[in-house]
Amino acid sequence: MYQLCNDFTNRHYSVNVVGCGGTGGFVAEALCRLLPDEASLVLIDHDRVEERNLTRQCFLTEDLGRFKSETLAHRLARSFDRPIGYSTFPVAMTELFLPGLVIGCVDNGLARRDIARKLKESLNHGYSPSLRWWVDAGNGDNYGQVLIGNTDVASDCWIKEDIYQGLPLPTIQKPELLIQAPRVTRDCAAIAEDQGPTINLTMAAIVVEVARRLIAGTCPWVQLYLDMEAGTLVPVLATPETVKHLSKKKGGEA
Repeated sequence: MYQLCNDFTNRHYSVNVVGCGGTGGFVAEALCRLLPDEASLVLIDHDRVEERNLTRQCFLTEDLGRFKSETLAHRLARSFDRPIGYSTFPVAMTELFLPGLVIGCVDNGLARRDIARKLKESLNHGYSPSLRWWVDAGNGDNYGQVLIGNTDVASDCWIKEDIYQGLPLPTIQKPELLIQAPRVTRDCAAIAEDQGPTINLTMAAIVVEVARRLIAGTCPWVQLYLDMEAGTLVPVLATPETVKHLSKKKGGEA
């Protein structure tokens, strides 16, 4: 079975969580339990806590009006006694700290486009694709998907001793992600009545398991599909056939 390269763990690395709402907040808390002390955790979100967020996100009444990323960073830093960085600016205006992981918990194509651009820019700073991975999470009412990738250059998707150094970016795997329009209300909490009460928790658990396996060097997946109505989680393994097919997708340029 092929696995994904974890060379980024050979040095100090960071995990950047972009989007601290329904899924991202739960991901951030779980990462505090998972990450070693020497790894950095950075939370990125320019949204503020609103009343409708209180029913399904990691916030309290006392957090209303505060930035989500700042609020979570301070709370988790106190709870887990570890420094946590944060940015209250959009990802387009924020530095992604690499090498390491970028975990995208956003719900629109503009944010994903900015993440893709930031990862491409990192190549100009000497970071090979294998030193950073983008884990993109998205969900609907009772279903969701997780995509894993790091490059838009087909030649970077090569194998060394059954270990993939690169996989196509999530926006290459599914170009339609780039045309997903931002919701008028800016986050998925506004359609809470249309979403299952545990979809974000379940998605967060899957995302954190992917992160755990990427860090350990035991992640064999390029995609995962959750269907809570059917009670299934379907993985797509990183294989030469799968990667060849995904690399041919069109329209995923950042």
